[in-house]
Amino acid sequence: MDQRRIRNFCIIAHIDHGKSTLSDRLLERTGTLTAREMTDQVLDQMDLEREKGITIKAKAVRMVYDAPAGETYQLNLIDTPGHVDFTYEVSRALAACEGALLVVDASQGVEAQTIANLYLALDSDLTIIPVINKTDLASAQPEHVAADLHDLLGIEPDEILYTSAKTGLGVDKVLAAIVDRVPTPTGDSDAPLRALIFDSHYDPYKGVVAYVRVVDGYLDKDKRSNLMLMSNGREVEALELGVFRPKMAPVERLAAGEVGYVATGLKDVKECRVGDTLTDAAPPAHTSLPGYRPAKPMVFAGFYPVDSPDYGLLRDALDKLSLNDASFTYEPESSAALGFGFRCGFLGLLHMEIVQERLEREYDLNIIATAPSVEYHVLTIHGDEVPVDNPAQLPPPETIEEIREPWMQITVVCPARYIGPVMKLVTNRRGEYERMEYLDEQRVLLAYQMPLSELIVDFYDQLKSCTQGYASLDYTVSDYRAGDLVKMDILVNHEPVDALSLIVHRDVAQERGSALVRRMKQVIPRQQFAVPIQAAVGGRIIARQTVKALRKNVLAKCYGGDVTRKRKLLEKQKAGKKRMKRFGSVEIPQEAFMAVLKLGEEK
Repeated sequence: MDQRRIRNFCIIAHIDHGKSTLSDRLLERTGTLTAREMTDQVLDQMDLEREKGITIKAKAVRMVYDAPAGETYQLNLIDTPGHVDFTYEVSRALAACEGALLVVDASQGVEAQTIANLYLALDSDLTIIPVINKTDLASAQPEHVAADLHDLLGIEPDEILYTSAKTGLGVDKVLAAIVDRVPTPTGDSDAPLRALIFDSHYDPYKGVVAYVRVVDGYLDKDKRSNLMLMSNGREVEALELGVFRPKMAPVERLAAGEVGYVATGLKDVKECRVGDTLTDAAPPAHTSLPGYRPAKPMVFAGFYPVDSPDYGLLRDALDKLSLNDASFTYEPESSAALGFGFRCGFLGLLHMEIVQERLEREYDLNIIATAPSVEYHVLTIHGDEVPVDNPAQLPPPETIEEIREPWMQITVVCPARYIGPVMKLVTNRRGEYERMEYLDEQRVLLAYQMPLSELIVDFYDQLKSCTQGYASLDYTVSDYRAGDLVKMDILVNHEPVDALSLIVHRDVAQERGSALVRRMKQVIPRQQFAVPIQAAVGGRIIARQTVKALRKNVLAKCYGGDVTRKRKLLEKQKAGKKRMKRFGSVEIPQEAFMAVLKLGEEK
């Protein structure tokens, strides 16, 4: 198709503002799917996406739109993930577009993630089409939200479209605006091939299928045997070219400006990363497309099977999951308390939750996830910098010069009446205040710097709790900073439990240790002897709780008589308990690990 008749766009929105429903209406109005093929949230194909109301995996779809004036246009919609964990994938999807629909809920207004994704779109120099959705709701305030968009983002009221994706109101105006306002793709069809990879998945028959936007040159079925990935120089063969309608449909050619897929035949999705540039092997393009960087896990946790014989099944399941997710990493590890398992790396807490749920649902595995931790940079007295993502692997204290932890830039949008509780919560988590802006008379934006280790432990739940669910949160990586951090060990019956080790700030070590041992006391069953549970920093015990021993009433058979007989029985029981404690071991049940590690901080 003529490049002037192509429009590439995406939809950016906060969670649950109607992005997937609007996509459904666009597919209906352009006749891409028949009424029989349509389902709700057709682009969200995973059960988890439908349940959580979020997009986890980027999708693309080609629509053919017949404009009222008689022209036919090719509209390529790239549906992006909506959560902050997938910000890099969102940025690459935006780089494949020229325009973006900014969807805002008419009843909820502008949220933190709306602002964050909008700034990403502006950084990519996209044309923004503002859309106020859900105008049919009784609680809708479209004029108020339009004023917010004007005051906050400088958007003129006459540029805003008003829709109801549920009823289809205003969808025709959205299609017309895409054609009129989104620029045509720029690119040289005669230049060497450069195609941006904005996502990929693994197919057992075709290998890694790369989702591409052709920027320069073209892809042709007849010249498919000499392609190259510019980041690693790996040569691949295009087994199949195609487009998404929204199912994969083979085509003969992908020209400059078009969006489609290339089946590469690769067996490892990590060789075909998001953001890479696909070019001809001979002659290759001189420069790759900007913005590529390898995905870097930010949150780490141990995954262990509840039943030890399931270790092999867990390994096979992680192998299969990693085929479709290049940002997910794992390596074998062992724990004295939990046995053999894997240390897994994730982009964030949502990413970790998704992987864990998929393992349990799709592979029918029962697993234990240890408490999430972050990657620390430990500077030793010898000048070496050692990355540590497992607290149990922290070097001895006498060899450590300093420990650096990742800090985040966080943005909270909430009603003005909750400023006090939010400030108190963030300050208690070692947050450093930066600025406060009033978005309107009722809502405020708070910006803070905060350690990632404080953010991943129950922070979002407490933020929602202290604001009655009205706050929204966005965060980005800031830098690494040195802190007064120490390793806290948990000892059960004087034996350290490595899976419960934590790296905490020295100022809160005693508070965290006390909360953790109190919780452990509640979940560890009573034994025939007293079981001490201790939190220790270095060689110093900072908190202790004791699980009392089960005691048999040895005096039940004594009906009177000399007191020495009762004393003899009690002394005999005491000596037996002492001997039992010396030689007995405490079996910590799996339920105890799950109960302790899945609970948030005790406040």
